[in-house]
Amino acid sequence: MSSTPSVADGTTQSVGFLLLDKFTLMSLASAVEPLRMANQLSGRNLYRWHTFSPGGAPVWASDGVPITPDASWNNPGVADTVIVCGGVGIQSVITREHTSWLQALARQSRRLGGVCTGSWALAKAGLLDGYECSVHWEFLAAMQEAFPRVSVSTSLFTLDRNRFTCSGGTAPLDMMLHLIARDHGRELSAAISEMFVYERIRNEQDHQRVPLKHVVGTHQPKLQEVVALMEANLEEPIELDNLAEYVDLSRRQLERLFQKYLQCTPSRYYLRLRLIRARQLLKQTSLSIVELAYVCGFASTPHFSKCYREHFGVPPSDERSGSAMSRKRVTPPSSITTLTTLDQARNESTFASVRMMARADLA
Repeated sequence: MSSTPSVADGTTQSVGFLLLDKFTLMSLASAVEPLRMANQLSGRNLYRWHTFSPGGAPVWASDGVPITPDASWNNPGVADTVIVCGGVGIQSVITREHTSWLQALARQSRRLGGVCTGSWALAKAGLLDGYECSVHWEFLAAMQEAFPRVSVSTSLFTLDRNRFTCSGGTAPLDMMLHLIARDHGRELSAAISEMFVYERIRNEQDHQRVPLKHVVGTHQPKLQEVVALMEANLEEPIELDNLAEYVDLSRRQLERLFQKYLQCTPSRYYLRLRLIRARQLLKQTSLSIVELAYVCGFASTPHFSKCYREHFGVPPSDERSGSAMSRKRVTPPSSITTLTTLDQARNESTFASVRMMARADLA
């Protein structure tokens, strides 16, 4: 991937952040704070930053915190780079007004980026066609299905020419540190990392840590390799004997690993992965249930529906209709509470898909 030229000394770069409804506040902070610290440590105004929204209206973060932007997006001329801050329910948040505005910026050769699910907005505007991009892991499947001309990566962040995208959480921090290093040198980037007590600046070769690693740690490479094979072959599942052979284990040894660390059989875990993928696509795409059954490796639609109902407690048809109803329900911003935030989370495609260890497991 090519890179843009470094910034000449004395030049102040302006970075604009487009805040979408239900954006993740943590991702915004992870992107802004490195810019502030770059100015502080260098003793120069290397960066200035602004937040935008349509009309300059307040925007509510995914945790219910209201943010009043600095300006309306009617004056994007103050920003050399514009980064879209996405979060929950990104598909229902993007409007034609958003895509038109981003397309206008692209025609002006602005550098464009996205954090968390912000890359979805860029892809929706056709601005990632032919580019590689990153997005939060829970949206990988949906983006691959929705935007076949976009190369969706599992990397924490991707810098592809004048497009900068990353997943959520602390990944924007790594991305911004690399941009700062490219513009003003690695010494400044490393100093910022030290100020934030950030042990290691991750690079584009670092991939998002899938939930499994939080459960079994890094001491079970063969188990992780088998799960990675499962995740890469959801449409055409691999036989258990073949999976065991790939990692040089017997079938019985593999079954013992799954029982010890994941408390289930390999077949059950594989099925769960396929059902979670189906739930993501069910809520995030318009694929028919027949198509969903096929792309998630089920031999028939009735078998898919039976497995889905047994795992999630509702048939896939009810899941989709319920999701549509939740999107139509409008909650006035002033009435956002912890309860309604939790209710909204229950409608997310990955709600409860990350297994939390019980206290007994930690004993």
